[in-house]
This record gives sequence, C-alpha cells and structure tokens, in this order.
Amino acid sequence: MGSLPPFDPNLKIQTLINPNDLLNLFKSQQNHLNYFFQNLNLTQTLTFTQTLLNTQGTIFFTGIGKSGFVAQKISQTLVSFGIRSAFLSPIDALHGDIGILSRLDLLVMFSKSGNTEELLRLVPCVKAKEVVVIGVTMAPEGCLLDGLCDFIVNLPLERELCPWDLAPVTSTAIQMVFGDTVAIAMMGARNLTREEYAANHPAGKIGKSLIFKVKDVMKKQEELPMCKAGDLIMDQLMELTSKGCGCLLVIDDEHRLIGTFTDGDLRRTLKASGEGIFKLTVGEMCNRSPRTINPDAMAVEAMKKMESPPSPVQFLPVINDQNVVVGIITLHGLVSVGL
Repeated sequence: MGSLPPFDPNLKIQTLINPNDLLNLFKSQQNHLNYFFQNLNLTQTLTFTQTLLNTQGTIFFTGIGKSGFVAQKISQTLVSFGIRSAFLSPIDALHGDIGILSRLDLLVMFSKSGNTEELLRLVPCVKAKEVVVIGVTMAPEGCLLDGLCDFIVNLPLERELCPWDLAPVTSTAIQMVFGDTVAIAMMGARNLTREEYAANHPAGKIGKSLIFKVKDVMKKQEELPMCKAGDLIMDQLMELTSKGCGCLLVIDDEHRLIGTFTDGDLRRTLKASGEGIFKLTVGEMCNRSPRTINPDAMAVEAMKKMESPPSPVQFLPVINDQNVVVGIITLHGLVSVGL
C-alpha cells in the first residue's frame, strides 16, 4: 500500500477550500443535528430502549450499506457493556445465518428509507421464528417496514448535508448518535460499574487505566533505592545508580519517608559545594516535601501526579497511611504497561 507524499507548503494547489464555506458546512450539519434532537419522539425512544433492556436473549442488529456499518458499531458498543449483542448480515441471514435466531432474541433493523429490499425479504423469515423485529428508519410518512415490523422508531431527518440531499452523511450521524445514546442509557439502567467496564477491555488503555493500581506496577522490597538521612552522599552513589530509579528514598529507622534525593540533586550539590560534597549527608540535601502516592491509588492517577505542575517528575515514592515506604513507581514502569 502506498503512502501520501510529505506536505510541501510551496506546492501550488489548483483547488483550494474556502474556509468560510467549510465553516458554513459545519454550521449546517449542526443545524441538521439540532433538528433531530428537537423533533425526536421520546415516547418511541423510551419504548425502544426499554424493549432492548428487557430482551432475555441476544439483541441482533442488521442493516445494508452505511446503515449496516452503524448497526455493527452500536452492537459492538453494547457488547463492551456486557450486553449480549451481535450483527447479523441480512444477505447471510437469508442464506443460513438466520438459524442463529431464537424466540428470546430481538432484531433491530437500521434503514434510512425503510424500504431496503434485503430487509423487507428478511422480516417475514425472522417473524416466522417468533423473533420481535424493530425498524429504525427516517421515513416521516411511513415505509414498507412500518407494516412488517412489530415496532418502528422514526428518526427525524431534515435533510442530508450533501448539496443534492443524497450522500448519507447526516443520516448516519443521527443513527450513530441515537444508537450510542440508547446504549449509554442501558448501561446506566444496568448499573454497570467502572470495574465491570474495564474488565471488558483488559488489553486496551481504557482497561489498564481502570484496572491497574499503583501497587500492581510499583517496585518494592529489594528493588527500592533506600538510605538513611545520616548516610554520606558519596557512600550512597552505588545505591543511587544501581536501582534504576534515578533517586534515593531517604527513610528513618521505622522506614518512614523523610525525603528524596535525585541524581539531579547530586549534580546541583556537586556544583554548589565542590569537594565539600564528601562531608555532606543525604539528609542535609534531600527534598523533604516530595510528591507521594498511596499503593491503592489508580496507576493513571500516578501518571497525572507525575505530570502535574510546577514541573514533571520521573518517580513517586509509594507510602501507606503511616508514611511508611512500601514502594516506588516510575514513569518508565507506567509506560511499560501501556499507560
């Protein structure tokens, strides 16, 4: 597969997009979407949502062309919420795949016109299996699906953004907004928790940000670069460099955190004191007010804390409620798990 050539600002372009024309298109699309929101039949929408929510079997979605792509996306959204759903190709359904349907299932048909031939042929076959069929159309004066389906939802469409009112761009945007909003309503009604949602996305950044806690990714025990406040700086160079954290965790006899001493602190101390560094202790030069985090905090919270003003840091000491050091979490450790 080829790639686009790099953009050349000196290249003469024969056709330019007028910025005002582009802005007007976005405003027009906004107006068309506002028409949908202002005229949506909430009674139909509530009945539709409640019917989907009460389905004991699988919620199947189907559609042809662009409506089919929307139907697939909405089905995948429901699945990510733990709701049994699937996309059923109307073509394949008429050639055997209809066998997957049972009378406990529900079939939702997305069609702009409500007169799509493949869907019209499919409805009687589905109803013969005692499956409830709902049509989601944009035909304000009725359509053929209206007389075949158990229930119809009409999505108000003023017109397509296309100058000829043909290309399905506004209609598909409305279908997507409608379907995804219904999905979120179902998620709320089922009281889906953040943890349950994250469990359905274990490999993605969404799941990692909701599943991983600091204690899951922190260094601990022998991996910790620790020293006492009375230790000489020069005696702790090996500890500072060997643990790969870029710092020392300065603790007292009960392992409570006193402060941190970084390789940056070492350079600054050496520059300021010269040979005097041989007599300085870590406790004299350490930062006694470092950012810290609790082991039960979410790992994504640690990332935000590291990046927060006044300047980013590369690590956070992990302390419990008694200020005892239990670990250290580093930026490299967070990146390594995909956060």
